[in-house]
Amino acid sequence: MSVRFYNCRILTMSDDTIIEGELWTDNDRISYIGPAKSVSDKRFDREIDCKGNLLMPGLKNAHTHSAMTFSRSLADEYCLNDWLHKAIFPREANLTPEHVYWFAKLAYADYLAGGITACFDMYFHKYENAKAAVETGFRHVFCGAANDYGGFDMLEQNYIDLNDYDPLVSFKLGFHAEYTTCEDNLKVMSDLAHKYSAPVYTHISETSEEVDGCKERYGVTPAVLFDKLGIFDFGGGGFHCVWFTDEDRDIFKNRDLWSVFNACSNLKLASGITPVYKFIEKNMNIAIGTDGAGSNNALSMFREMYLDTVLSNVETHNTAAVDPFTILKAGTSGGALCMGLNDCDVLSEGKKADIIMIDMNKPSMQPENNIVRNIVYSADNDCVKMTMIDGKILYEDGVYTTLDICEIIRECNKFKKDLV
Repeated sequence: MSVRFYNCRILTMSDDTIIEGELWTDNDRISYIGPAKSVSDKRFDREIDCKGNLLMPGLKNAHTHSAMTFSRSLADEYCLNDWLHKAIFPREANLTPEHVYWFAKLAYADYLAGGITACFDMYFHKYENAKAAVETGFRHVFCGAANDYGGFDMLEQNYIDLNDYDPLVSFKLGFHAEYTTCEDNLKVMSDLAHKYSAPVYTHISETSEEVDGCKERYGVTPAVLFDKLGIFDFGGGGFHCVWFTDEDRDIFKNRDLWSVFNACSNLKLASGITPVYKFIEKNMNIAIGTDGAGSNNALSMFREMYLDTVLSNVETHNTAAVDPFTILKAGTSGGALCMGLNDCDVLSEGKKADIIMIDMNKPSMQPENNIVRNIVYSADNDCVKMTMIDGKILYEDGVYTTLDICEIIRECNKFKKDLV
């Protein structure tokens, strides 16, 4: 399919310049970005008059648990440890592949309506989830979730199978966290990383209790422990990074690792506030994720970007502590590169056609004193007019092209009874 977007403004995310002109797609790739030009010798399957609206790369949810939509607003009274052990782990023990299939589709509907074109997902029953992703047309990067309760026996097979499943699906090595993974299994993780020269990702330093527990067991923080075990020898990163020390940040900087922030979840579970400005000051690799719907409870990247900006203002007593464009880059290009989606980081000829359209006629986007700042500070999911992945429009003006939202809602409410 080929699409011509004209009368549009384009934020490529290569920098903060906004281009006026046209963008063309050919199958799954961007074929042209630039000024308006004659198309008399060019045939398109569709031509879209953008009427001055803004095209930009899709938002990338760089840490989530998609099928945890089943637990939205289910256990809001708990902090992390009780939330996991009293509310989540016992219910997850009853999850079936069919549950994950439908609750993942519910997440995709949320993602598409919010301009998210890819997710970095750590969860169970990956093959049924992969099926849901391909049927939807959603770009899904799996992260291993192995821990002492299971998963290590399938980790290598998942890595082999899912990286050869479909162009929309890929898999990165990963484990749940230090506090759920014994030293012997951490060494297994390190061996796999070395066997495949592969990056590894994990929850890390999410709470002060997690860091204190690791120090009691090993005498060091989780980042130092993983570095000593060689887990990060081929890259990777960590989710949350709330309670990092300066030494932890140095390790991540020197290893070229990714720090993924999850402000809403950390605030809701009373885990703490990540000092985002410290990571930016060190010019570290940063990305943004929503975490799962059970601990957020929304799946809005706009809300995450807003909080990652303003919380640094509070921490530093400086309203210019974090540049909004830096945060928008973390929510788009940074997430893509964190997941290994190097063809989806910016809008450029030859790159993947993973594109969203922001409705500039929404009241929250006016007046246009600074469009980038409007996106970070005042936009919400309602501002997303269109979401395209791999050159296919999957969501436009409130309508899904690959999802039957009524069927999804019906099935999820039926299966909710099995888990709640």
